[in-house]
Amino acid sequence: MTVPTLTLNNGVQIPQFGYGTWQVPPETAQDRVAEALDIGYRHIDTAQMYGNEEGVGAAIAASGLGRDEVFVTTKLNNNRHDPERVGPALDESLEKLGLERVDLFLIHWPLPMLDIDFVDTWRAMEEAYAAGKARAIGVSNFQPSHLRRVVQEATVVPAVNQIEIHPYFTQDELRAVNTELGIATEAWSPLAQGQVFDDPALEAIARSTGRSVSQVVLRWHLQRGDIVFPKASSVERLKQNFDLFDFELSDADMGAISALDAGRRIGADPDEMSWVPEG
Repeated sequence: MTVPTLTLNNGVQIPQFGYGTWQVPPETAQDRVAEALDIGYRHIDTAQMYGNEEGVGAAIAASGLGRDEVFVTTKLNNNRHDPERVGPALDESLEKLGLERVDLFLIHWPLPMLDIDFVDTWRAMEEAYAAGKARAIGVSNFQPSHLRRVVQEATVVPAVNQIEIHPYFTQDELRAVNTELGIATEAWSPLAQGQVFDDPALEAIARSTGRSVSQVVLRWHLQRGDIVFPKASSVERLKQNFDLFDFELSDADMGAISALDAGRRIGADPDEMSWVPEG
């Protein structure tokens, strides 16, 4: 099956569907990513904070795929916001991944409660981008006020904003700001960390379409135009999640899923997130 691609604001093509490696342990990352690549995934999302970049890189190297066949994203750790540390941090990621450049490099969290200016961090990201170490740069967990500051005070508009989105937290306002500014939306925690699986409304749509609840929810993300990369606990789930491109949800089903929005965040609030690892 062919995964659709979207065009980022700098012309780079990004697969709209991929494999997320959050909570994939370093010791199993190579095997899990290898399984995903074998199934047909061509977009792998990792992060310095996840500690599994080496496994991701090893799987890509062993896959036999050309470098231009796999889209790789990684993210700046919260303890690397000092502008002087951004470039070396990316160099370290490139070494672990075994790559000369990543396709997308993101600021993982804005950390507005700390004595850190994410605009200064972003300017260092721009330098890495200008040096050719990343084909595109973007942000993660940025709120509208954060995005507007970056766009107004810096030079490069972020290519993406990766944010928490699922049927219980649809983020329509933030998605609209992303669109207004020419920033693509990526959805993390797309299945609400498994909370969608027992939802009666979603189960009803799954029965009527002959699909699983996860397939229904992931299809909802795709039809909304977002980039999505769920994690999976087994090869069977990896395969099931990938089987999305031969059906569509009706407008009624799309509306019913969106109506589940309760403004319920599962992950950390970007305005309050202040955790910084040692090192």
